[in-house]
Parts: sequence; C-alpha cells; structure tokens
Amino acid sequence: MSAEELAVDPLAAAHRLLGATLTGRGVSATIVEVEAYGGVPDGPWPDAAAHSYRGPNGRNAVMFGPPGRLYTYRSHGIHVCANVACGPDGTAAAVLLRAAVIETGLEVARSRRGGLLRDAALARGPGNLCSAMGITMADNGIDLFDADSPVRVTLNDSVTGVSGPRVGISVAADRPWRFWLQGRPEVSAYRRSPRAPAPGASD
Repeated sequence: MSAEELAVDPLAAAHRLLGATLTGRGVSATIVEVEAYGGVPDGPWPDAAAHSYRGPNGRNAVMFGPPGRLYTYRSHGIHVCANVACGPDGTAAAVLLRAAVIETGLEVARSRRGGLLRDAALARGPGNLCSAMGITMADNGIDLFDADSPVRVTLNDSVTGVSGPRVGISVAADRPWRFWLQGRPEVSAYRRSPRAPAPGASD
C-alpha cells in the first residue's frame, strides 16, 4: 500500500481512507468517518468549501502537494484537525479525518482527552481525533506513508460506507461528500451550518 493509491479524485480517496489504520504516538485507530474536499474553481474538483478554493498560500500548501501528506489546521482557532492530501501532485484535494475507533493505546488517548469519556467518544469529531492521537500543528506536511513519520496511515481492504452532506459548512452544503461506517457509535452527529442555504438550495 502506498500514497499513490490516493492520487485519485477526493471521493475515491475518501472511500479508500475509510477503514484505514491511523497509528502514532502510542495509539492506533481505525478511521470510521471522513469528508472529501476538492480545490480551485478551474480545477477538476471545484469546491467552494475547501481551504484550497482560492488558490495556494502558506497555510494550505500541503493540499496542493503530493498525496499522502498530512494537512493540519485549527478549527475556530482552537482545535487541530487532520486531513490527508490526495489527488495528483499539484492538484488540490484532501480528505478530512472526522472520527476513528481507538484500537490500541486507550489509556494514552484517554489521558490526552481528559474527563470520564466513553471509548466511543475519544476520537469522535476531527478535533477530538487529533487530540486522542496526539496530532499537532507541527505535524503539518509529514508523509503518512513514511515508516519514520510520527503518524502513519495504513490502507486496508476497501469497506463500504454510507454518504451524506458534510458537517457545519455554509457553501456546497448539500454535496454527499461525507462517508462513514454505518452503525458505528464513534461517528459524529450531522449538524448543518445555520449559515447554509435550506437543504436542496446548495450544491
């Protein structure tokens, strides 16, 4: 399994990452929820909800780079979120890791999250996933397929998920670009942004 398997469109990459194993810093987890994001208006996958939509800058450069690199950002200036760059090198796209099942290192993950949380809640939601896994902004740009990286991804056999709109975005809000494993309690609840158009009025 190599990063080249993610040199595809963001929907195909999202499907490929669903069920993958995320490992690092004393914890391993199975990814059970993801969201696909495209890129610039004149690219193959225009996506007004993507950080890359207005073109490359210092903050989003990893989205335009080789597939399999980790793109981190802060949500609301607080929570670190992790994405996996996909598509060919030079074409912006990424997959947001939204939720995971902690398989090993439960106590390590719990110590990072704090509180008396149920196992299913430890890595539910992108910010919580990064907290449980010990992923920080300093990990931006690392190669998730490099055996020496502090955080790594292993692609497993493809699994079948279900799809629906992405969570909390105000544009391109109706696209069914979120994928998850049905019946998993770790999957986050769907919340539509109050700034989004009425369902059916967006793309």
